[in-house]
Amino acid sequence: MSNALAIASVTAVLKDLLNDGVIDHQLSGVVGEVTVSALPPDRILVNGQPETSRINLFLYQVTPNPGWRNAALPSRDSDGVRVSNPPLGLDLHYLVTTYGASEFHAEILLGYALQLLHETPVLTRDAIHRTLAPASPVTGSILPPPLDTLAASELGDQVEQIRLTPQTMSVEEISKLWSAIQSHYRPTAAYQASVVLIESKRPTRAALPVASEKRHIYVVPTRFPAIEEAVSSAGPRAPIAVGTTLEIRGRDLQGDVTLVDLDGFEIIPPAAAITPGRINVPLTSPLPVGLQAGVKGGVRPQAHGHERSGDPARRRSRPRVDDGDDQRRSDADARGNAAARLRPAGRARPARDAASERIQRRARHAAARLHVRGARRQRPA
Repeated sequence: MSNALAIASVTAVLKDLLNDGVIDHQLSGVVGEVTVSALPPDRILVNGQPETSRINLFLYQVTPNPGWRNAALPSRDSDGVRVSNPPLGLDLHYLVTTYGASEFHAEILLGYALQLLHETPVLTRDAIHRTLAPASPVTGSILPPPLDTLAASELGDQVEQIRLTPQTMSVEEISKLWSAIQSHYRPTAAYQASVVLIESKRPTRAALPVASEKRHIYVVPTRFPAIEEAVSSAGPRAPIAVGTTLEIRGRDLQGDVTLVDLDGFEIIPPAAAITPGRINVPLTSPLPVGLQAGVKGGVRPQAHGHERSGDPARRRSRPRVDDGDDQRRSDADARGNAAARLRPAGRARPARDAASERIQRRARHAAARLHVRGARRQRPA
């Protein structure tokens, strides 16, 4: 941001721009010697002195910028200490007026001035630095005192670039303006320079951070882990058992801390076994007692130990039908085999709870009593 010297710096840059245009177009050979100034119009025409060819730049109004005026005002805390320095956005309104020693000279100068401002809609940072801080051999020590001071305005480093826009003024506005200036009217064009940002260098005190050993805030990208399949490292159709490696495949499986939850039993895989698309989990003893085939807990990527919201990804263990003898089954159970083993035992019946069993038992007894009564009625006399 620039400082309070920015307003004068904009005027100095515009004056230097017009002066360069006069030199580049060699207007001195057309209208004679031309002077570029930045004075109030009432100080140019002095009684008793002849009028000379001149281009004058006059800052007649400063207004708040509509876009930056919504920024917060400088605020203070309960102790009166300043806690913020929002910038002040301003629009500068200029009058470009031309004077001539002879007829047509003022119109010629006005035409060249308008053409130059039309071809320069933005005051670039390079143009600002060239005017306020010229390179060697022209150093700040030999510049006029005002320009030497304006070199510290930091206008070329502000966020917004300065744009030049022509403005339309009615006859009534021009009449009132020149009446207030108390000078004779000359050919004039109005321009607006926007936006100038002025920010104070006064130090502010930032709010203290919330200190807590248990509460930390981290910014992490949102990831939605998804498991596509979970198979044994022994093969796609091999059982998932103790001593094998569970291979989990999917996407976005890697977090700062990745856990594999098997029905409440958390396993932290080695860091080398975790990639965004695959996790290799070595299944070692002990495993939770009573682990059955079916839908199990899945992978839960966590960031810095804080779980993400949402349901964890799920995986399904594939049961294996075993028609072997009891000895082979007991040996497998003794090794801690976590694979599901289902023995064929005839026709399977659906499980019934106690309430449904009682209702069906009562229905059978009622049907039996009705059958006995019906048989007694049909007995011959």
